[in-house]
Amino acid sequence: MKKATVQAGSNIAFIKYWGVSDAEINLPLNNSISMTLADAYTITTVAWDDGTGEIADGEPLHHDRIMLDGKLLIGRATDRLTDHLDRIRKLAGIDLYARVESKNNFPMASGIASSASGFAALTVAATEALEMELNVTQLSAIARRGSGSASRSILGGFVEWEKGIDNESSVAHQLHPSEHWNLYDIVAVVSSAEKKISSASGHIIANSSPLLDGRINGLECALRDVRTAIDERNLEQLGPIIEHDALAMHSIMMTSDPSLFYWQPGTVELIQSARQWRNDGLPVYFTIDAGPNLHLICEEESVDEICDLLLKKSFVQQVIASQPGPGVESRSEHLF
Repeated sequence: MKKATVQAGSNIAFIKYWGVSDAEINLPLNNSISMTLADAYTITTVAWDDGTGEIADGEPLHHDRIMLDGKLLIGRATDRLTDHLDRIRKLAGIDLYARVESKNNFPMASGIASSASGFAALTVAATEALEMELNVTQLSAIARRGSGSASRSILGGFVEWEKGIDNESSVAHQLHPSEHWNLYDIVAVVSSAEKKISSASGHIIANSSPLLDGRINGLECALRDVRTAIDERNLEQLGPIIEHDALAMHSIMMTSDPSLFYWQPGTVELIQSARQWRNDGLPVYFTIDAGPNLHLICEEESVDEICDLLLKKSFVQQVIASQPGPGVESRSEHLF
């Protein structure tokens, strides 16, 4: 069997996806728009065992063997990944186990969309190893089943995920390639700890928030204005919209049952700092995914100054600056 290795970038959503209309196939309540990141990524190698034991130290596999960041996953930690491999097995019409090794260059499960890059990479590596001939739209639909935001990480640059009405129509497409606008996402990591409640669980309870309908009703205008801002490379138009949507999404989390409160004191301080820096003439805007870490959006000329300001904060553990990146790419160097 062929071995395949791919690299997939995480992404930062400008208009977020939060809440599902069909949890079984991961249909979102709204369209979302994101930027795929060049410098926050997952690398994944997949090979399928044909019974010879060649991929597993001479012994045939009796279950999927999955390594993540150097750790062998066992038990319930593998469930979501083996479920996704099951989908690919069903599509390919095979009954083989897979060996998977994956590594991230950023903290996972802490609000930097590790599931987006992870499931995008797993989808493409697993299907390439089976030599399945799939286009990016088909790959986006498959990746969505593992993680909604993974549907966007299949593609590079600036991407919109259409909510759709079924499995085939809920897919992402590229608005602009990465070279369209050298916008930066600077992630200020205030906590690299794994979230106690996953995004997947949060999507299920979003409907319990009394604020959900208000956000959804206002998104058509926001989506339209974000498309225009990206078209015109207009940060002053983009910034206020992405801040508003991030705060709206977190207000739904906070008012869900049970309440999800991902923020930490450093999150709030950085929100206030970003507003002050902007008042002082530095063009920077914030957004926050499902976690405590702040994403600061700016253009290239502001990157060094913002990074310096962040590194002066004692509670900032790490700063990751990334420009727009490509879609999923094959690599010749394998992890095993």
